[in-house]
Amino acid sequence: MLQDIVDFLMKFGPWGLFFHSMIDAIIFPIPALFLQVPLSLVNPSDAFLLATVGYIGCLIGTPIGYLIGKLLGNSILYKILKKEWIEAATTMFKKNGDTAVLIGSFTPIPFKVFTILSGALNFPLWRLLMYAAVGRAAKFYLVGALIYFYGQAAESMVHNVSLYLFAIAVPLIALFLFFRKKHRKKKAVKAAAAEAAAASAAEENVQEHTAASEASATIEESTVVVDAGISTNSSVSHT
Repeated sequence: MLQDIVDFLMKFGPWGLFFHSMIDAIIFPIPALFLQVPLSLVNPSDAFLLATVGYIGCLIGTPIGYLIGKLLGNSILYKILKKEWIEAATTMFKKNGDTAVLIGSFTPIPFKVFTILSGALNFPLWRLLMYAAVGRAAKFYLVGALIYFYGQAAESMVHNVSLYLFAIAVPLIALFLFFRKKHRKKKAVKAAAAEAAAASAAEENVQEHTAASEASATIEESTVVVDAGISTNSSVSHT
């Protein structure tokens, strides 16, 4: 039945791919790759155009999948997808949500798992969209490029495109996360140093204010003593 839906959408060409990509990010269990490839093979010169159509459809569907997760939780995933996919994605999310979404954009695990989980686990929507924009672009346009340049000969390559992307992307993502962590640590050290400097300056101001107050009090006491002495001397003189 699901394949019948894909075959039906194929009749609508780019519009069918747009709709498929959109619902692929929401709830449909068959990835848009299975429609992008046959449509692109019909006319390889349109491969980049179709990649763009699929990419835009995916980005539009991403916040909708997020909203479903926000409202219904991730229980809906168990009704439409494999249990091992969901458990793998959930484990990744618990370790590091950023890594999960970024890597999830490249893995064979359907992306809807990550859009719905993002909503269910309150992952920031703007981050989801940012990582989806990077990861899904790589996937759609790599498929488009292979078919555009190799034509029919690319058919045997594109079905393993997720594995190729995963093998290339994971080391790059690991480097990105390493340098980001290092940058955040350096930023935190600078913030702590600035906070300590501000606290020290505030303490110095308090000490200066206290010293000034004590000096003022001493001067006032001295003035009172002097005034008292003058008054005494004046009284003696009159006497």
